[in-house]
Amino acid sequence: MTSGPVWHPFTQHALQPDAISIARAAGAWLEATDGRRILDAISSWWVVTHGHRHPRIIDAIKKQADALDQVIFAGFTHDPAEELAARLTQRIGLPHAFFSDSGSTAVEVALKMALGFWRNQGINRTRIIALEHAYHGDTIGTMSAGARGIFNAPYDPLLFDVIRLPFPNRGDEDKTLTALKAATADGRAAALIVEPLILGAGGMLTYAPETLRAMAAICQQSQTLFIADEVMTGFGRTGTLLACHQAGITPDILCLAKGITGGSLPLAVTLASTSIFEAHYSEDRRKTFFHSSSYTANPIACAAAVANLNVWDQEPVQERITQIAQWQREMSEGLQTNPRFSDMRLCGTIAAFDLRVADEGYLASIGPKLYDYFLSRGLLLRPLGNTIYIMPPYCITRDELSRIYDAIRDAADHFGARI
Repeated sequence: MTSGPVWHPFTQHALQPDAISIARAAGAWLEATDGRRILDAISSWWVVTHGHRHPRIIDAIKKQADALDQVIFAGFTHDPAEELAARLTQRIGLPHAFFSDSGSTAVEVALKMALGFWRNQGINRTRIIALEHAYHGDTIGTMSAGARGIFNAPYDPLLFDVIRLPFPNRGDEDKTLTALKAATADGRAAALIVEPLILGAGGMLTYAPETLRAMAAICQQSQTLFIADEVMTGFGRTGTLLACHQAGITPDILCLAKGITGGSLPLAVTLASTSIFEAHYSEDRRKTFFHSSSYTANPIACAAAVANLNVWDQEPVQERITQIAQWQREMSEGLQTNPRFSDMRLCGTIAAFDLRVADEGYLASIGPKLYDYFLSRGLLLRPLGNTIYIMPPYCITRDELSRIYDAIRDAADHFGARI
C-alpha cells in the first residue's frame, strides 16, 4: 500500500494512489501545487456555480467569520439563517426551511419528513416510490431510494425496499406514468422522490418537463407526497433556478444543496409545505421532527448562501446560463454526427453523451483512461464510465468551453482504435 492517510471519496486507491494537490482556484480554473492549471469543467462535483472564489461570496464569508462562527441551532437562531430562510421560502414558494449540511442529509430529511407526516396523523402510508437509475445520496435512507447497483451493493442488508418506476425514456413516458398510477392506487404510498429533468450519477439521463408535471399531478390526485431532489439540478443547472420551474410545479418537499452557497461551503436545506410542518407541530413531544446535524445552519455557510442569492439578484446570472446553454447546443452538433458518440442529451448548462464502447456503464474500462487523458489536456472531466458530461461554472468563456469540446473530440480519435 502506497497511499497516505487520506481516504478519498469514490476512489480506488489501489488504482489511483496519488491525488493532485490543488493550491488555489479562481473563476473556472484550478492551480495545482506543481504549477499546472486545470480547467474545472464539472464545477468541482457540480457545486461551483458562479466560479471559484466569487468576490461577493468570499467577502460575506470573511465578514461573518469576524462576527459569529457557530452556535447550536436548537433553541437559538441568527440573522444569516433567518434571512436565508425568508428569501428561499419566498422565492420557491414553500414556507418552511430545515437546514442541514449535505445533499444526502437534505434528502434523508425529506424522506423522514414524509414518513413522519403520515405517522403523526395515524395513517399507515410507508412506501417510498423512486425512479429507475436514481441516485439520491450515500446515507442509508438515500441509498435505499437510489438504484441498486455498485454504489450500494455491499450495504444491501441495511436498505429498505422501494417501489421502482421505469425511467421515462423518450417515447415510453406512458410506462412510467402507468406504473406510478398503479403504485399509488391503493393509498399506501407515502411519497414519490425524483431528480427533476435529469438524473445525475445515474448517467445524466434526461426527461421532459411535461413528464415531471404529469408525475406531480398523479401524486396530487392520489394524495401521495411529491419530493423533488434538486441537490444537483437547483441553482440554474437545467437552465432555470429550479428544474421544477420548467414544469410549473411546486413539490410538497424540495431538497437543495451543492450550489446553494455558490460552491464555497457545505450547506443544505429541505423546504416543506405548511401541511408537512403542521403534521409535526404539536404539544405532544413525540411528534417532534427528530433530526439534526451538529452544524445545522452554520452562520458562515448561511452568510455565503445569502451572498449567493445576492449574486443571482444583482448580476446577469440567468443571461450567463442561457448563453452557456446556447454554446453547448452549438458545440455539441459536431459530436452528434460523430459515429463514436451516441445519445446526446442537453439540459440547460449540462451536456452529456456516451462514447461507444464494448463494456458500457459506470465501470466501463474507458472511464479512468478518459479521466487521465483529459487531465493531460489540463481539464477536469470525470466521466461516469463511458458517459462524458460537461457541467461548467457560469463564468466559463466560449473559448474555454471550445477547448473542452476539442479535447473530447481528440479523445475519441485517440482511443478510437482501441475501443
